[in-house]
Amino acid sequence: MRRLRRTKIVATLGPASGNAETIARLFQAGADVFRINMSHSSHDRMRELVAAIRQVEKQNNRPIGILVDLQGPKLRVGAFAGGSVMLDNGAVFAFDADATPGDARRVHLPHPEIFAGIEPGHTLLLDDGKVRLVATEKSAQRIVTRVEVGGKLSDRKGVSLPDTVIPFSALTPKDRSDLDAALDASIDWVGLSFIQRPDDIAEAKKITRGRAAVMAKIEKPQAVHRLDEILDLTDAIMVARGDLGVELPLEKVPGIQKQLTRAARRAGKPVVVATQMLESMITSPVPTRAEVSDVATAIFDGADAVMLSAESAAGQFPVEAVTTMNRIAEEVESEDTYHTIMKAQHAEPEATGADAIAAAARQIAETIDLSAIVCWTSSGSTGLRVARERPQVSIVAISPNVATGRKLSVAWGIHCVVAEDARDQDDMVERACRLAFKDGFAKAGRRIIIVAGLPLGTPGATNMLRIAFVGAEAERE
Repeated sequence: MRRLRRTKIVATLGPASGNAETIARLFQAGADVFRINMSHSSHDRMRELVAAIRQVEKQNNRPIGILVDLQGPKLRVGAFAGGSVMLDNGAVFAFDADATPGDARRVHLPHPEIFAGIEPGHTLLLDDGKVRLVATEKSAQRIVTRVEVGGKLSDRKGVSLPDTVIPFSALTPKDRSDLDAALDASIDWVGLSFIQRPDDIAEAKKITRGRAAVMAKIEKPQAVHRLDEILDLTDAIMVARGDLGVELPLEKVPGIQKQLTRAARRAGKPVVVATQMLESMITSPVPTRAEVSDVATAIFDGADAVMLSAESAAGQFPVEAVTTMNRIAEEVESEDTYHTIMKAQHAEPEATGADAIAAAARQIAETIDLSAIVCWTSSGSTGLRVARERPQVSIVAISPNVATGRKLSVAWGIHCVVAEDARDQDDMVERACRLAFKDGFAKAGRRIIIVAGLPLGTPGATNMLRIAFVGAEAERE
């Protein structure tokens, strides 16, 4: 199955889409990667979804990526004697270590790490940012605040601290258990929630040990500030706009989205733009004009993938949401403006032979109007380097490793074929031509460019370019 777009689609599975038939329809509609949110899934349910996805993969003979999204640390206030209180602007309100039910003057905060990290002047956001307080005093067991934006506050509402680096791991005990179960199920990507520092990525990588790729969800200001360090360690990032919009002023989020997208492209790491992209399609069969424009903007920015959350997980029109996103991507990418923007945003290659080869492949393919760039890639690194170039011609990645094909399902423009490794250079060229023809990327008589590493099967050793004709024998086969 060949997609007629380069930008990939991530669809979240949930009550509206958790059966094998709907997963198959979502894939046919355009989903390239399926996300399983462990905030709402048990281990047994996760394993059922993985099995259903793998069945769809087998039926379609196409690698499909699975992203397991870990919940991350959830910070919440304690309970109130009356279930809720009303906080007035300018009032003094305290958080303390006393588990007694709270009132309009104080409440329990069962997170000693917050007391350790917060300082006077830091902001506390409650209930998704609806209530805003500023710390004025702190001690080991008490934080006194001034209410800047008041409102109703009820039991167990969430707490966000945009100014505070909290001294805890991004992996909770639940996350570690979920991650172990996900790795046992052979998933492809793991999403890390609420990371603050590169150490959070390193901790997860010690556990995954290459069994799954790590996607850092950028949803806290602390992660934005240390983005370059995080990009050095992570395999991909997600622009998690929902929580970014809570912890940062909403008007800053579009600019940060562009900053993150371009930084990831420079680093050659896939970037997924997520949250509320087609939100109205939870209850409506058609999106708003603003939502269409929002998806288009992410595609014009050069995002590797765009993601559906509640639209496909719990909405009334999950298949229609994927279909709509697919149509938007196809239309945007057919615009001359899209190619102009991709070219203008082109990042200079790194000073390595492999990056120079990938950049040369793009230039040669576009200069002499080749049909496709075909990459032989064992680990996926060759495919990612070529995708970083955002070529106007199609990218076909051939890999002997199904895990590599699944990993590359999130990367821009890559059509991955899982096939046994080439025996020698002649076999490599012949099969590249045949597979490019078979999947509709090159016609007989046209030329392709082949990128590979020699000796064959050596990860990260991209060092060869070869132009080849797709002969009539490919058509006969």
